[in-house]
Amino acid sequence: IAVEKLTGQTFEDYSFKVSYILDMDAAPPLPATRNRRGGRTSREQDSQPGTSAGSLGPRQKQPDFPLRMLVPTQFVGAIIGKEGLTIKNITKQTQSKVDIHRKENAGAAEKPITIHSTPEGCSAACRMIMDIMQKEADDTKVTEDIPLKILAHNSLVGRLIGKEGRNLKKIEEETETKITISSLQDLTIYNPERTIIVKGSIEACCRAEVEIMRKLREAYENDIAAINQQTNLIPGLSLSALGIFSTGLSVLPPAAGPRGVPPLPPTGYNPFLQAPEQEVVYLFIPTQAVGAIIGKKGQHIKQLARFAGASIKIAPAESPDATQRMVIITGPPEAQFKAQGRIFGKLKEENFFSAKEEVKLETHIKVPSSAAGRVIGKGGKTVNELQNLTSAEVIVPRDQTPDENDEVFVKISGHFFASQTAQRKIREIIQQVKQQEQKHQQGAPVTHRSK
Repeated sequence: IAVEKLTGQTFEDYSFKVSYILDMDAAPPLPATRNRRGGRTSREQDSQPGTSAGSLGPRQKQPDFPLRMLVPTQFVGAIIGKEGLTIKNITKQTQSKVDIHRKENAGAAEKPITIHSTPEGCSAACRMIMDIMQKEADDTKVTEDIPLKILAHNSLVGRLIGKEGRNLKKIEEETETKITISSLQDLTIYNPERTIIVKGSIEACCRAEVEIMRKLREAYENDIAAINQQTNLIPGLSLSALGIFSTGLSVLPPAAGPRGVPPLPPTGYNPFLQAPEQEVVYLFIPTQAVGAIIGKKGQHIKQLARFAGASIKIAPAESPDATQRMVIITGPPEAQFKAQGRIFGKLKEENFFSAKEEVKLETHIKVPSSAAGRVIGKGGKTVNELQNLTSAEVIVPRDQTPDENDEVFVKISGHFFASQTAQRKIREIIQQVKQQEQKHQQGAPVTHRSK
């Protein structure tokens, strides 16, 4: 808009001609807007880091996954260089866009750096930054090796670690490094990143960076693919909507917002406009996972309830040797989506399931007994279609005695998106049954009927 409005404006007999170029000379200057009405603008081309004007190549197909580093604050000046020459040299040589977040965390001992480029470009920029820091450390007579610190979203870290830590051990052995990961206790709703600390020679650290980022990128792309497969089944759900997740299910890279700043919910997001009423869902989790969901002194479950806007309670164990515990979630549909998403994500992060295995949980929802037949359908047709559509297992147990509210349970088993889609579809059926009953009652004549 600024380019459009400024181009052609006059000031003191001069006419402005405005064009848009990448920051820090990261790529050759892009031309001004080719078609001011319907054509592709240079700003749109700028959204492809590491590509020159008119060349969008294969990078366009891959989701941008930046490398996020933490560097000691005392080295930031050396990385930028006099008049920004050093950082400009890094961006030119590696064809990357490097953002140093100097204003974040005022007074902190470390500052985050975000590098946007191809995997090779990110690694090359990382190597140059590590070399600069080591030289600065040598000049100031710092004897210790400078560790490489990579920031990674918590939802991806479990798959980097692998079952029983196998992935991480393999990377350590192959690269001759020592790798540690910051504690889960350091996470908050507003800071979903963990710090991966790699110690060793610069050469070894850079080899480890390649392997770590490969694992993280693979996990991220798998999440994107899974969401793309499922979003069409849940009305109103989009990648931007998922940006409201800070941990657990989130698949958006943390570079989308400054570290420590809460993500903003997308404007106008309400995928469940049709059913604003409170819902109760009974989610069954492994007994050994209860501590992780509750958190130290109940902090995690309190944060989760506040974030989702739902009531979350864990029911007492039915027996001392029970393998599952029931989590009762009460809230409107959007709160249900957020709360269940966080719980699924938390279980995956904590390695209660293997890296390749989807987190599949059993969920119970109550339906009016009058609607149970509609959920099943004639000869089981509806429930079979529901299972084929959502990839969830849906069971309406027979011979149930309705409760005091004339409701019965429907059991749903599957991964998060399958379970969510099944829940939404079943609630749609319930709404249809209720609407038909209301129409029938309104249209019925007020007369005495004999049998």
